Amino acid sequence: MRDGAMVRRSIALRDGRLTTGPFPAVDLTGYYVMPGVVDLHSTSFQHLLSGETPDLALIDREAASHGVTTRFLAQPWSWERESTSPEAAAQLGRALIAYRRRSLTDLRLALSCERIMVADEDALLDLVDACAVGQVVFSNRAETAADLLRNDPDAFAQWAWTWGTRTERLEAALRRVLPQAASVPRHLCRLAEAFDARGVIYGSHGDQTAETREHYSMIGAGLCLSPGTARVAAAARAVGDPVLACAEDVLSPAPQRRVARTTALIDAGLCDALVSDRHSASPVQAAFRLTELGLLPLERAWALIAEKPAEILRLPDRGVLAPGKRADLVIIHAETRQVEATICGGRLTFMTGEAAARFLGVAAEPRMAAE
Repeated sequence: MRDGAMVRRSIALRDGRLTTGPFPAVDLTGYYVMPGVVDLHSTSFQHLLSGETPDLALIDREAASHGVTTRFLAQPWSWERESTSPEAAAQLGRALIAYRRRSLTDLRLALSCERIMVADEDALLDLVDACAVGQVVFSNRAETAADLLRNDPDAFAQWAWTWGTRTERLEAALRRVLPQAASVPRHLCRLAEAFDARGVIYGSHGDQTAETREHYSMIGAGLCLSPGTARVAAAARAVGDPVLACAEDVLSPAPQRRVARTTALIDAGLCDALVSDRHSASPVQAAFRLTELGLLPLERAWALIAEKPAEILRLPDRGVLAPGKRADLVIIHAETRQVEATICGGRLTFMTGEAAARFLGVAAEPRMAAE
């Protein structure tokens, strides 16, 4: 894929960048050579976090196997349980810094911040500074939880089960933070000012009304992640704010989730990028599924998982295949549509199947061309 179109041309790699040849070539006839996936919101890694030391090597390998070359790990900054606490977020941030030199994939920390966490404002900004956090999205689960606790105790108990904690423990955690609710508006304004000064891109997650989205937009929280309705997405687009939707929903829509259907948003021109969320492999699969459904040609579907996310997070060196850009590529079997090789920053980070045989059949060179 070059210049937004599918073409039969060679592409060369040198010193971690895309360039022009001629160099020793790998014949990739029968494969799609696409820009590496730029995934702005992944939560699938959370089930791999255990103990005091996160297994980032496993998270890294999983990302590479799904064609991901840049992934934002969306860690909660919340009140529900220990694994979503500010301390857990700081622990993951420290682990990412320590792991960075060994990382195959460009793994970055993003924060899913419960807006009611007013008392932890200074700690949040300290973590943003220490770990160069470039993305934060606000959520408001505390308000929803409080409503359930008052009006539907059974649903609240089910929510506690979903979070892997006891009902009484979740209730106690909720009651500890609810007194901070009155301070939330000023808290958000202070964070917005601090994020702007640091160049952090921020937004909101799961807005259920256009009015909520408009409020966030007014303070500069432009990212609209998983909007609850098409009207919310339209409100974001009306002021030029990017809409991010869940790729997994393209594959298997979940009617119980309080979000707008991703395919409906795309069909209405209300989606700027797809994110993996809970399903690590979903971006690549969703791009091909959109093509099968006739909603988008492959090059436009792929832009939703590479070029557009890179633009949204101000990463101008990736997302497209062009000379001078980072050598981030994913190589996909044209018939099976399986990822068979991933190249990140000019390094092979994953290979399998026939593609692996073709790469291994070429003498190791610091420069190569794929054609």
